Amino acid sequence: MREIITSSSNSIVKLIRKVHDRKRGDDLVYIEGSRIVEDCLMSGGECAYLIASSRKMNEAVELVSGYGIAASQIFILSDDLFERISSTVNSQGIAMIVKVPSIHDTIITRGGKDIICVLDNVQDPGNVGTVIRMADAFDFTCVIVTQGTADPFGEKALRASMGSAWHIPVVTYADDIRLVEELNDRNYTTLAMHLKGGLLNKSQISYPCAFFIGNEGKGLNDAVSDRCSCKVKIPMPGKAESLNAASAASVIGYELMKGING
Repeated sequence: MREIITSSSNSIVKLIRKVHDRKRGDDLVYIEGSRIVEDCLMSGGECAYLIASSRKMNEAVELVSGYGIAASQIFILSDDLFERISSTVNSQGIAMIVKVPSIHDTIITRGGKDIICVLDNVQDPGNVGTVIRMADAFDFTCVIVTQGTADPFGEKALRASMGSAWHIPVVTYADDIRLVEELNDRNYTTLAMHLKGGLLNKSQISYPCAFFIGNEGKGLNDAVSDRCSCKVKIPMPGKAESLNAASAASVIGYELMKGING
């Protein structure tokens, strides 16, 4: 019978709270929910600690069987205590403290028809995670996040990526202007998503290419968009003025993928 932790002063509970307050660059992150825990493990994520509520103890142990998680890495909390440390409104009773995926600091290329998505000052972590999931689905080369973009390995972003953060390389690049210049020097077609651009489906796009998604409220800054090879926009015959960052990135990503496969 496993010990059930009931005290909020227990060392693992203190660690959970510390990881909840993670600063960008820390090497551990908390994820919660059976689906994301399993996706993370299936994708090669490295478990530091598995945490379960007492009512989910057997389910948690069964879930992670076969992943080489030692008994010393599994901690069972009382249902009440788990609810108090949970990061979700309706807790599923299963969580994991996991080492963050590898973070890259240089542009990754595969050669040929690379597609890179650049998130420039995108501040909603849900958008960031959704774009990473989209890039994984469309087999992009990598996702690049610039300074000012939400932490791609924070709890909310990882929840939205559903394990894809462990599949596709994520590159951090502080200077967005230097980034677009470097991509241009490497003969990438650099696409600025811009309301004054030409229609995406009417544009002739050569590969490799990289497309820039800007801030949810302000869009892409002029200093970056003016340095891109061209400005493009999604045709929207309806009355909505714009799409949110993740939706726009998904439409663009699909269109660019068609250009490779078509």
